[in-house]
Amino acid sequence: MLTKVKDDLELVNLLEIENDEESIQELEQEIVFIEQKTEEVNLLLLLNGPYDKNDCTLEIHPGAGGTESCDWALMLYRMYTRWCEKKKYKVEVLDYQDGDEAGIKSVMIRVKGNNAYGYLKNEKGVHRLVRLSPFDSNNRRHTSFASVEVTPEIEQDNNIEIDEKDLKIDVYRSTGAGGQGVNTTDSAVRITHLPTKIVVTCQNERSQIQNKEQALKVLKNKLLMKKLEEQNQELNEIKGEQMNINFGSQIRSYVLHPYSMVKDHRTNAETSNVGKVLDGDIDMFIEANLKNRN
Repeated sequence: MLTKVKDDLELVNLLEIENDEESIQELEQEIVFIEQKTEEVNLLLLLNGPYDKNDCTLEIHPGAGGTESCDWALMLYRMYTRWCEKKKYKVEVLDYQDGDEAGIKSVMIRVKGNNAYGYLKNEKGVHRLVRLSPFDSNNRRHTSFASVEVTPEIEQDNNIEIDEKDLKIDVYRSTGAGGQGVNTTDSAVRITHLPTKIVVTCQNERSQIQNKEQALKVLKNKLLMKKLEEQNQELNEIKGEQMNINFGSQIRSYVLHPYSMVKDHRTNAETSNVGKVLDGDIDMFIEANLKNRN
């Protein structure tokens, strides 16, 4: 493919000598197309992790800050669902909890599509919003935080065993957009893994048994990823490496006031078009992080 680009460039030079502008434009368009396809192929080569090709679950939880943070969590939920639409990924809401006044208390979605986890895994972490709050009567500037967690769906290789004694299982009635039209009984399930304090909720299935099975599957995947992260941390400590990224770190800032900017703090990728990013155009950040990790 690169050889083709080189040949086309040499042909462009010859055509310029002959002043054949129409052929030059056609060749230049072909070169741009080939370069774009080459970039796409190079990006796919970076998706080389053991679970990168898998589906995944994505969760969003607001930080401290009440209504303002709940609204920010809802904005992130919209951003990721819009991104999934553009990628032609299927989104299934597993759990959705409305905020008391606005926004959401939490949401968990399943994202189905080739390389879903590979693309979204670098979105894990804390996302920061700075704006003039629509919930502040004095129109003051507020800073809000929300955490995003991404877990691959692993059908094989997951030999994690869970002791029933380590589980606290609660059943409740579904609420919010994720449960409307799905459940009419107390079939939503919340499972707490007591040793790790990991909490998983599911309300999209029609029966309590189905929701419990789905929640347990997500829990097993979370426990496996936790085990792998701990092993990686031990290896890095042995090698004397400093971990730069972990859950809880602030990975990206979205500033709407006093200026417009979205900046990823891991790669320094940034743009002033905040509206476009919040409408799901986050590929520049995903690609920058894939290249950075590799």
